Amino acid sequence: MKCVHVFVALLFACAFAEAQQSWKFDFGNGRVKKGYTAVTPESKFANEKGYGFTKESEVVAVDRGGKTVNDDYITSAKPFYFSVNLPDGNYDVKIILGDKKGTSATTVRAECRRLFLENIRTAKGKFITETFTVNVRDSLIRDAKGNIVKAVKLKPREYEYLHWDNFLTIEFNDSLPKVCAIEIIPNKSATTIFLAGNSTVVDQSREPWAAWGQMIPRFFASGKAAVANYAESGEALNSFLSARRLEKILSLMKPGDYLFIEFGHNDMKQKGPGIGPFTSYKKLLKQYIAEVRKKGGIPVLVTSMHRRSFDTNGKIINTLLEYPDAVRQTAKEENVAMIDLNAMSKILYEAWGPKESVKAFVHYPANTFPGQVTKLEDNTHFNPYGAYELAKCIVKSIQEQDLPLAKLLRSNIPAYDPAKPLEFEKFYWPLSSFLTSSKPDGN
Repeated sequence: MKCVHVFVALLFACAFAEAQQSWKFDFGNGRVKKGYTAVTPESKFANEKGYGFTKESEVVAVDRGGKTVNDDYITSAKPFYFSVNLPDGNYDVKIILGDKKGTSATTVRAECRRLFLENIRTAKGKFITETFTVNVRDSLIRDAKGNIVKAVKLKPREYEYLHWDNFLTIEFNDSLPKVCAIEIIPNKSATTIFLAGNSTVVDQSREPWAAWGQMIPRFFASGKAAVANYAESGEALNSFLSARRLEKILSLMKPGDYLFIEFGHNDMKQKGPGIGPFTSYKKLLKQYIAEVRKKGGIPVLVTSMHRRSFDTNGKIINTLLEYPDAVRQTAKEENVAMIDLNAMSKILYEAWGPKESVKAFVHYPANTFPGQVTKLEDNTHFNPYGAYELAKCIVKSIQEQDLPLAKLLRSNIPAYDPAKPLEFEKFYWPLSSFLTSSKPDGN
């Protein structure tokens, strides 16, 4: 019954949002600028309204007096979330941050903890306008005329995710977030970078889990590219297909868009006649490549990163067997760009070593997080620090190969060497509100 309710809500959201071309919100209790919609602490989300703060949000308004959108703001001592009904597509989000009588510090994520802005600070009396480009989607598959013909087969837990609901949900976080205004504008020209993969790629919905797919948006230039992460925990190439996830991607893909393909952790556990890295796995990789090319898209293969498994000499043990080699072979045969995350992760993990690498994975003693009564020891899945370092490996490979995609990256990205990763103690990640001690599917 829950599935039916979600489906109806999606239809309502689409009908509401398609009536508008842009959205402007003035945050605070002060004077509302012409052309903007007022957003106060009482603006709780409702479908019929189409926008508002989620039920988890505890916010307050501060009015400094004046006639502009900068003269008042919304803030909170906890992460807070603002949602807007939007149809499938890419959107430029412009946010004004600051305080005319104080300082501010704001980190911005969207959907399921997808990172866009890191620790943006403003000096006293100063303001900054930041823009990022985000992808919004629902689970409905439409034909060329916009008619709903199918839907992605979501797993039960996915109905709780923030990235299948046809709302854009923005998370405001950090030590002193102060939001003055938001403007949301559809972006029809941005290149979409679709991601297909498993739990090592997915936008993990809850702390302390994370994956490189939810960190990579941070590195792409606003207005030029949007990352659409379709990865899901527990998926293999065949299950991703049968759940219609690739079909949904292809229904939205336009010429020049990309599909990053990273599977292997779950594929390697499959058994049966004809199943293996150089048989069924390669065949499916080639099927993905062919389907993307039919749409005028650009496939990019990504080898799976290693698990955290060291020998007695501190060297990584290959637990993925021949699956990374099958990807390398397919890339050559199909003349497809490849990012060898498997090779880079070996360098990265061995640079950390057996002891320091624990800090990049979900290893925490009991009671580190609320409700976590047992210790967490996961050598496959990453915390935000580990996921961020892997995302930097992806970016490094794009730059080193001088892929056309490199033109879509931000211009100020520091050079990165996986043999010299950032120390854990220097990584900054204010926790989101949503926590779990349940391990994602897959291993």
